[in-house]
Amino acid sequence: MASETHTGLDSPKGVWWKPAHRTERLWVGIAFAWCLVLFAMMPFWHWKGGQNPSGIRRRVEPAKFFARTQEFIKQYQVGTESGIPVVEPPPGADIYLTALTYQWIPVLRLRKGAEYTLHLSALDVNHGFSLFPLNVNFQVVPGYDYGLRVTPTEAGDFRIICNEFCGIGHHTMVGRVIVLDESGNEVGRSGGAQ
Repeated sequence: MASETHTGLDSPKGVWWKPAHRTERLWVGIAFAWCLVLFAMMPFWHWKGGQNPSGIRRRVEPAKFFARTQEFIKQYQVGTESGIPVVEPPPGADIYLTALTYQWIPVLRLRKGAEYTLHLSALDVNHGFSLFPLNVNFQVVPGYDYGLRVTPTEAGDFRIICNEFCGIGHHTMVGRVIVLDESGNEVGRSGGAQ
């Protein structure tokens, strides 16, 4: 018996044209209803779940954002760490953090319990902002200023890790946030922030 060849234009053999069985229709209906429930939960979870913090988003020229970062550094610099400026702004200040090829500028020294507005942007490509050891993640995009109100709740030493592949030196892109206790002293390497 010779084998038959079929093209994509030929109808498949079998009973594919018969209506779906009652059980199949039931499961398709359940899956569709569940999709609608999950879709309806997205805005609700945003407002009530606390998973997606609302921030201030606006377009910005990367060079202008970096100029603001440089002015911020000039105003609040207290030292350097491995050639990167360390800044200690007063509570309530707008703080600027710029992602650029394999580094975060500057190192931030913040006070526990003080509220700040953190402005994030990138100069070159997309970067990821992941605050270790906490579960805080944001995408940092060139041309956008993402402002977020933050209040550190525990003193400690935190690392900013780029979690969006940005090039050959991606694995070296680690920044630092130091949260001082109420008396202005540095504490150990772990802690929490909100």
